[in-house]
Amino acid sequence: MIETTLILFCKRPAPGFGKQRLAAEIGTDAAFKIAKALLGCALEDLQRWPGPVVVAPSCAGEIGWAETLLSREYEVIPQTAGNLGKRIESIDCMLRQRGQYRQIVIGSDAPELSLDLLAAADGLLDQVDVVFSSAEDGGVSLMGTRNGWSALEVMPWSTETLGRALVAGCEQNQQSVAWTEACSDVDRLMDLERIHRTLQADERTARRALLQVVERVLGEV
Repeated sequence: MIETTLILFCKRPAPGFGKQRLAAEIGTDAAFKIAKALLGCALEDLQRWPGPVVVAPSCAGEIGWAETLLSREYEVIPQTAGNLGKRIESIDCMLRQRGQYRQIVIGSDAPELSLDLLAAADGLLDQVDVVFSSAEDGGVSLMGTRNGWSALEVMPWSTETLGRALVAGCEQNQQSVAWTEACSDVDRLMDLERIHRTLQADERTARRALLQVVERVLGEV
């Protein structure tokens, strides 16, 4: 059986670095605390993933930090320069050269992702070439492939047309596509309000910690 590699694209949380739209609404320090808690949720799932795991920090300077994030066996591969599409393509190419064709890519800001949803995406890769999970803003929160990506660099990243463009690109390359359950990421204050509702019954440790941070932030806004 071919194992699926779960790849986390992330950056080291720091005040004023990342989550700028959220920071504009709740402040830099609060956005930093949210980013750390969000990363903890993604790491919680990587820790439990049954297959190979790759952590892809934003640059080579974060390798040392990334090597301390999990207590299981995993690999750290820093992202290259360029937009997100080019960076995904670069790591995809490296892994495929080793025979790791099946890959699922996630970010660090979609805490409603679950192992069940990831497993569902993995199962769909038995049937189709590419799988996505849609986000409310028109983007995607999960991307899976079983035979490589194509032309990701030219996609309209961080726009509401990304999901449609990704599907169109797959169709042009005769790649079949399926969608898992939708799962949005966290970019705005309204997203914090949403996860404050949707994660109430979630017993995962990092999700409980995230909720505590969210409750404090919402109480101060």
